[in-house]
Amino acid sequence: MEIQVRSLIKHYREKVALNIDQLIIGSGSLLGIIGPNGAGKSTLARLIAGVDNPSSGTIAYDGETMNPSLQQHVTIVFQKPYLFRSTVFNNIAYPLKLRRVNKTEIADRVHRTIRELEIEDISHQNAWTLSGGEAQKVALARALVFRPRLLILDEPTANIDPASIITMERVIKRTHQEENTTIIIVTHNLPQAKRLSSDILFMNKGEAVELGKTSQIMSNPAKPLTRQFLEGELIY
Repeated sequence: MEIQVRSLIKHYREKVALNIDQLIIGSGSLLGIIGPNGAGKSTLARLIAGVDNPSSGTIAYDGETMNPSLQQHVTIVFQKPYLFRSTVFNNIAYPLKLRRVNKTEIADRVHRTIRELEIEDISHQNAWTLSGGEAQKVALARALVFRPRLLILDEPTANIDPASIITMERVIKRTHQEENTTIIIVTHNLPQAKRLSSDILFMNKGEAVELGKTSQIMSNPAKPLTRQFLEGELIY
């Protein structure tokens, strides 16, 4: 799914949180969005996911505007996921039930996803009793189980243990490679962005400063501001 952003502005009261003239995210790309705190990364993610509305401007998905049919193929995983007061299995199965997938296929897909993310031992546990890292794995599983065309991840591995990060990154990469899913990941973890992403978008003060291939951005960015950020010299 290709994402086309045009003249996108988001403001909260009098503050402009986002101001992007033009941005195209290629179909099947794995885009890492990086930048300092307050750069507008999460705001952009929420707008693309359709969970928030722009103040002005447009976002198109393969040329279409967001609609109920299209929303069925888009999902977002937040840093602090909301899980239902039910079992892990039922939480992961929920999007498949919404889409009226038959029970046999639901069971097959949920068990497969549970195995991939190595959460078999908590599958019958109440989701509200999980640790933060466990909850993030379950939220990722719930997002992946219905095979979205567009997956948006907002700091999906923040504050969790290294072993869980390795597992989640492996599944994210597998999904991107095998399903050709367009994936957008907001992260403060520059090594993670380098490991996962095919492309990088650097944002600052609500603007899209530089977009390019990961190898190019990380080794030889075109914009001085991007270089300052990567070298830890961006000071306000």
